[in-house]
Amino acid sequence: MKITEQIKLPIAPEMELFEEKFRDAMSSKVALLNRITHYIVNRKGKQMRPMFVFLTAKMVSGGSINERTYRGASVIELIHTATLVHDDVVDDSNKRRGFFSINALWKNKIAVLVGDYLLSKGLLLSIDNNDFDLLKIISVAVREMSEGELLQIEKARRLDITEDVYYEIIRQKTATLIAACCSLGACSVAPNDAVLVEKMRKFGELIGMAFQIKDDLFDYTDDAIGKPTGIDIKEQKMTLPLIYTLNHCTAKEKSWVINSIKNHNKDKKRVKEVIAFVKQQNGLAYAEQKMVQFQQEALLLLQDFPSSPYKEALTLMVNYVIERKK
Repeated sequence: MKITEQIKLPIAPEMELFEEKFRDAMSSKVALLNRITHYIVNRKGKQMRPMFVFLTAKMVSGGSINERTYRGASVIELIHTATLVHDDVVDDSNKRRGFFSINALWKNKIAVLVGDYLLSKGLLLSIDNNDFDLLKIISVAVREMSEGELLQIEKARRLDITEDVYYEIIRQKTATLIAACCSLGACSVAPNDAVLVEKMRKFGELIGMAFQIKDDLFDYTDDAIGKPTGIDIKEQKMTLPLIYTLNHCTAKEKSWVINSIKNHNKDKKRVKEVIAFVKQQNGLAYAEQKMVQFQQEALLLLQDFPSSPYKEALTLMVNYVIERKK
């Protein structure tokens, strides 16, 4: 059994019901919109976000969830999907998870409007049910994600960002959403326990940090063809292995790396040399060590919860984040 299926086992009935509710949450009187949202629903990914919501809710409550949990999962998925649809427009991307993106099939204007529609559906789902506490968690996440993206754009062009700024970028850009899933799950079943909700938010944030560092590392691993990918280098993205390397090499080496990334990022041989240099400077080993540190901190936060299938699944999820192959 695949590890993702194993993680899903304790919440399989909830996930099935969630899919129905999520489909309903997207429905509209406009036929074109229904056609597009139907396309979105049928091309779902691993569904890690709703899984985090349900597993957290069930672990902290001893196995019980309620309608708020389902709404929380639907809202986070609606708003996350809206940001993905907008991202594809911004990145001029034609594919998403191997399928055509909305903008590739229906053009940019429609894609932007669909993103806006999904965003408003998410907000209204919370408002109509007076889930203002859940809405606040999600709204803060959306604000942080936007800030993180903009901070990256502002800083990354200079190629001299510090490790602290990098952590701030990935905390906002990636970790915030997983943190929101975990605090949502806790808040849906224990709305008055602020300490518990904060603890689970922190747990999600730590996993999100480890998740992003793992993504960074993929850029330096050999893929199926046996060639390093180097996509982040081609796109001039600052990743942790690179930041560490730039901070621990001579001025001459540093200017060679920066020049390679800025002016020779299409040159396969040069990109390969940069990857080899980062490995040689222990950039990968350092990033891996940081990733494991975040993972261990996350697992510590689960310690005090009684043993349950949900706690086991969340532990599996944390380990999956850093062991996954793609």
